[in-house]
This record gives sequence, C-alpha cells and structure tokens, in this order.
Amino acid sequence: MRIAVLGATGRTGRLIIEQAIERGHEVRAVTRRAEAAVDATWAVADGRDVPAVEAALHGCDAAAFAIGPSGRGADPGVLSQGVKRIVVVTADGPFADSGDPLTRFVAKPILNRVLPESMADFRAAERLLRDSTVDWTVIRPAQLTDKPSRRYRSRRGASLWFGIRTSRAATAAAVLDALDDKGTIGATIAVAH
Repeated sequence: MRIAVLGATGRTGRLIIEQAIERGHEVRAVTRRAEAAVDATWAVADGRDVPAVEAALHGCDAAAFAIGPSGRGADPGVLSQGVKRIVVVTADGPFADSGDPLTRFVAKPILNRVLPESMADFRAAERLLRDSTVDWTVIRPAQLTDKPSRRYRSRRGASLWFGIRTSRAATAAAVLDALDDKGTIGATIAVAH
C-alpha cells in the first residue's frame, strides 16, 4: 500500500513512516517545510492548502494525518482546515463522555480549560470527518510519550479506563493497524498503554 504521511517531520509522523516501511508499505512523506524534504519521495504541502495536499496525495492508497498542535501558541486551525481513506490522530482529552471517573471528571475538564483552542480543533476535525465522504478512522491516544513501546490497548467508541499515557510508537502502530483493517472505517479508537 502507498501511504501518504502528513506531519512527516513530527515525532509521531516519523514513527508512522518508520513502522510503515518495516511493514513493507511505500511511503510518501508530506511536510510543509521544503527544507525538511529529504529526497524525491517527499512532498511539500501545508495541511490547509487543499490543492497542494491533493497533489501530495495523488497516487496514494491511504493517508495518515499526524499533524497536530504542539502546545500553547500552536496554530489552532491545523486539523479542521486540512484535507478516500484517512486515519487521523486526534486526542482522547477533548472527549469527556467516557473513561474512568478521575480522568473523566477531573483530568479532561482541566485539560479542556488549559488548552481550549487545541481541544476545540480536535473536536472540529472529527466533526468534519464524520460529515465527509472519506473512509475515515480516528485514533485518539492518551497523553503522548516518547517511550519506544509499540504495545497498546484499544477501545472503539469510548475512552479506556486508566488509559493515561500512550507512546508515540504505539500510536504509530495503531494508525498502521487501522489502515490495514477495513473494519475500522468509521470508528473512533482510543489507544493507551
């Protein structure tokens, strides 16, 4: 499968690329910065520039969207203003409808108050996907870490109890597992260790 990875230079995007190549997929890495393009297999496109993204996705079978805000001061429209098969990484934090009581009633409300723009952008991106004609899957990791473990627990349609952290490596594995499983189309999947 030829997979376009948007957000290719980010910490999660790099791991999706690495693991996709290990699994035998062909990868087109997409970055918004021309100077970050490593070779001719890379494409340059800002996630909000629809014609550039369409050109970058041309000839690809699927896309992994690993673009996201990286803390305070990040561009809050980067997810909801972007781009037939797509797996999008959002976050579990904006969705306080499930999970263990401590996470649901304490941690998530605090997170939504501290990072309101980022959390609103994740919710908007998911609404756009649901309303689209794209074959989509959403991966909602818990708090991301840089640990190397690729093992994860998952749950469709709801948060995991005591799912506090997820490694970026596990998130990358979940993205690729979803791309390989057509049964995940239209599913929202929480992942955590």
